[in-house]
Formats: sequence, structure tokens, C-alpha cells
Amino acid sequence: MSETAKPSGDAELEPVRIPDPQLEGIEASVRRLMEQSAQQAQQLDHLASAPAPSGSPFAAFGMPGLGGPPAAAPPEPRPILELDGEEREDELDALSDWVDDFFLPVYGAEVTTAAPWCLQWQEHDDVVAWLHALWLAYQQHKDPEAGLSGLFVWHRDFLTHAVAAIRAPGGPLSACMTSPDRPAHRLLPGPPPSVRTETTATEEATEPDEPTS
Repeated sequence: MSETAKPSGDAELEPVRIPDPQLEGIEASVRRLMEQSAQQAQQLDHLASAPAPSGSPFAAFGMPGLGGPPAAAPPEPRPILELDGEEREDELDALSDWVDDFFLPVYGAEVTTAAPWCLQWQEHDDVVAWLHALWLAYQQHKDPEAGLSGLFVWHRDFLTHAVAAIRAPGGPLSACMTSPDRPAHRLLPGPPPSVRTETTATEEATEPDEPTS
């Protein structure tokens, strides 16, 4: 039998006696409360370290815009001359839209012998490469992340040089339209292969075939 005594006052009080079976029940209840408190503390720590819930019932299904996993990043742009087939045609269509709807109306100076042009510029690979690079740079520098000076940098470092190369008097379009009244299109032949390449090709063509056993 366990005993507990209350603080003494003016008069001495009799000690309160708690039967042993009741005391064991109280101790068991206290242990259960302590264990529940420890479990709740662990749950709170776990919730504090977990990411904030999206609040969307569709998050588990990965539906875009509804709190699911982030969408995959778009593929990195590639030079158009490295593309083939339908992929190249689609990119050329998008480039043509930008050239016809934006580039030419704003930056297309009058066609003269000093600034030729070609209505079939898509047939000139070097012109396509220049315009495609200019278009990619435009997309990059008009992005808000480029800052307030982004488009100024595009004009200064990209547009000026691209137009000068494409529409130079002796450039790739010099044999095409030099007057709006005389549309023309002609692909100028490029330099032939170097002597070293020609020599190697000739030697490979004249080597005798190895005898077969």
C-alpha cells in the first residue's frame, strides 16, 4: 500500500492512502499519455519537413496546371540546317511566318542593287541559316529575363550584322531580285572542294581492290 501526504498546515493531516492496484492503473495511464505525446511530436516534425500540399485532388495524376509534377522542359533549339525531313519543314514554316509577318514589314528596306532580296529565300541555305539564327536570338532577347535592354542588344549585336550579310551587294542574294519590278532567283555556285580533298578522293578511287581469297 503506497502513501501520499499533503503539506502540513496548522493541523497535522492524516496521510492519504491509495491502494496499490489503483496506483498501478494511474502509472499505466501516464505512460500511455507520454507515448501518445511523443507520437504526435514525431508527426508534427514530419509535416513540417514535408513539401506544401498543392490542394488539388488531381495532383496525383500529374495533370498540368493542377499541382502535378512540373512539365518537361522544351527541347533545346538546334540550327535549322541540322534538322531533317518534317522537323526541318515545320521549323522553316515557323521561320517564314516570322520573316513575312514581322521581319520584312519592319526591317525590310527597299529592294535595290545595293540591297537585293529573293522571293524564294528559303532555297538559299546560307540565308535560311542567318535568318534562323536571327530569329532564335530575337526570341531570347525579347524574354523578360533578358532585361529592359534585351531588344537593344538584339538590334545592335544581331540584326545589324545579319541584314548586312544577307542583303549585301555581293552577298548570297546578289544574283536574285535587285528591283521590285524584276523578280528573280538564282543559286550562286560555291567554291569547289579543296585540293587536298580532291586528291584524297582521287587516290581512293584509283586504289586497286584487295584480292579475294
